[in-house]
Amino acid sequence: MATITKDSPADVSYDVKDLSLAEQGRRRTEWAERSMQVLRQVKERFAKEKPLAGKKVSACLHVTAETANLMVTLKAGGADVALCASNPLSTQDDVAAHMVKDHGIKVFAIKGEDNETYYEHIRAAIAHGPDITMDDGADVVGALHMIALGRFDDLPPAVRRWVEGMDASARQALLDNVIGSTEETTTGVIRLKAMAKEGILRFPVISVNDSLTKHLFDNRYGTGQSTIDGIIRATNLLLAGSTFVVAGYGWCGRGVASRARGLGANVIVTEIDPLKALEAVMDGYRVMTMEDAAPIGDIFCTLTGNIDVLRSEHFSAMKDGAVISNSGHFNVEIDIPALEKLAGGKSREVRPFVQEYVVGTKRVFLLGEGRLINLAAAEGHPASVMDMSFANQSLGAEYLVKERASLSSTVHRVPEAVDREIARLKLQAMGSNVDVLTPAQQKYLASWDMGT
Repeated sequence: MATITKDSPADVSYDVKDLSLAEQGRRRTEWAERSMQVLRQVKERFAKEKPLAGKKVSACLHVTAETANLMVTLKAGGADVALCASNPLSTQDDVAAHMVKDHGIKVFAIKGEDNETYYEHIRAAIAHGPDITMDDGADVVGALHMIALGRFDDLPPAVRRWVEGMDASARQALLDNVIGSTEETTTGVIRLKAMAKEGILRFPVISVNDSLTKHLFDNRYGTGQSTIDGIIRATNLLLAGSTFVVAGYGWCGRGVASRARGLGANVIVTEIDPLKALEAVMDGYRVMTMEDAAPIGDIFCTLTGNIDVLRSEHFSAMKDGAVISNSGHFNVEIDIPALEKLAGGKSREVRPFVQEYVVGTKRVFLLGEGRLINLAAAEGHPASVMDMSFANQSLGAEYLVKERASLSSTVHRVPEAVDREIARLKLQAMGSNVDVLTPAQQKYLASWDMGT
């Protein structure tokens, strides 16, 4: 480990747990790559065309085997890449070591790192001086804008101490150098759209999350499977016959509800949107308020992107042995300080990633510190799903380089043609193909006067 501090130079090359883990990480990354056929084709083209030549990329993503394949693809395209973690518990240390040792990628990530180290690593990614950023939650973009706006009090201490030692022109240059960003997740897109609405977003952002090949598959199938995987790995509970409460019926919530029901759970959905709530009812789930669900749920999972979804009054109403977890981006969906207060500031670890709190005479079990349970206790999304998401990321970066002059400083979707090409390549890799319109069919669909 090459530990970094506030005084470390900007060109420090890495900070990972143990480089001797690289061989294990290489095997894990190669295993994932077998299921990432679309990204593999992108990498092969990038290696020939070098569309990112001369560009620095700073990525703040979950440091997993799938992400390693994305970083290698970007490097094949000519990019100088730095990577930090978007969650303190999501890093696979062997994969981080593999990227440093075998590919020379600047990685700043250690599983279980404390908050100070976590933000030192984000600072290191910013200090890379990126032309393009890649975010999973808009942390890097947010920090860059706060630096340029002089809002140092809103910065994490590790970043604030660093920028306070820079002159104004150097701080401004950090932002001015960026031609654009890509964003992976719903929470980040919400933050970025708020910035654009306020008129403070200074460069274009490609919302990978809004591409159909991302949110229809990554959010529904990826989050659905990996969240259940994380809960089961952490607890070894039987879902069949349990009452499973899903907070939020967006694409992620739909996926988790479907997989929980598939394992025999009785699923309850809570929602604030009447349209999504109605859809959940039509899909066969019970829909009620969290107030009504709290006393009867056995397992709870929040997937809303909002704060305080599970609160003090809910903890107090829960049955003995209730399990609470989160699969939204930040660990704010569960009001953990309120839970700690109810438990008198005491808790104990009863299994890895399972913390027991005694509330009155009842026990409530918090999984993975309230962070993304699919990454805290499991391995995140399957590689075949991340294949499409990360194809979008790499092609989004290429699109920024090619089209920067024509893109306004707001949030943009991945071009539809790119989205459909990724879907076509994925189908092809899975051994399936689609029909092609005949000339007569094309003419019919383009006309208004051909009758029926």
